[in-house]
Amino acid sequence: MKDRLLFLGSGGSMGVPIIGCSCEVCKSNDPKDNRLRPSILLIHGGKRYLVDSGPDFRQQALRHHIDSLDALLLTHTHYDHIAGLDELRIYTFRQKKPIPCLLSRETLDELKIRYHYFLPPHEKDAIHATKLKFQVLEGDQGETSFEGLKVGYFSYIQVGMKVNGFRFKNVAYVTDIMEYGESLFESLKGIETLIISARRWEKSVAHLSVEEAIAFSKKTGAKKTYFTHISHEIHHETTTQELPSGFALAYDGLEIPL
Repeated sequence: MKDRLLFLGSGGSMGVPIIGCSCEVCKSNDPKDNRLRPSILLIHGGKRYLVDSGPDFRQQALRHHIDSLDALLLTHTHYDHIAGLDELRIYTFRQKKPIPCLLSRETLDELKIRYHYFLPPHEKDAIHATKLKFQVLEGDQGETSFEGLKVGYFSYIQVGMKVNGFRFKNVAYVTDIMEYGESLFESLKGIETLIISARRWEKSVAHLSVEEAIAFSKKTGAKKTYFTHISHEIHHETTTQELPSGFALAYDGLEIPL
């Protein structure tokens, strides 16, 4: 089994099509315009590492036959990235052990509030909860070993919330980025592939625009860039023709080498 990265979802927080919308993209027959909420799956050394578990995870797992899961990494606690955590129960039941989870202290503290039933204070009360074994990241950037995977990590801000990006070998995953310092580019030095959120062509209060994401990518020196977290304002075929060389839209089911 070759090391690779699979896009489980490439859509924005509402997915595409959006409920009740009759725009050209939401009515499109192109499967690449149908986008579930953002998440990726890494296959490394025969293990499966899930990055974020959004509200569409059950559908994604069934679609891609994810019958086992070795570890979970969380970027932050917005709904579209954690609403599928309860769906992980089946793996803990079948595998009879907790799922290792890599996250920041801020993310863990927020999970304890949002999932108070899910993360009870006493182990004896957790019989029916999804069992997670937490590995908390130290500081805002660095490198760590996580379940046999070497992970670089760094942080930035989206609408007041700390978000973690991750680096796996020469691939970086930078979703939900809005505010960041120049030191971030030190963590991205030497990457060959960048995956970054770019919601639409126009500016947004929470995400980089396509043009801003292109400028960000050029500063990293990445040879190939994939945009994710895409809204219904982006038509896959049309936008693909408009992007400069080295840039592409991700789509659900896309696999790239890791």
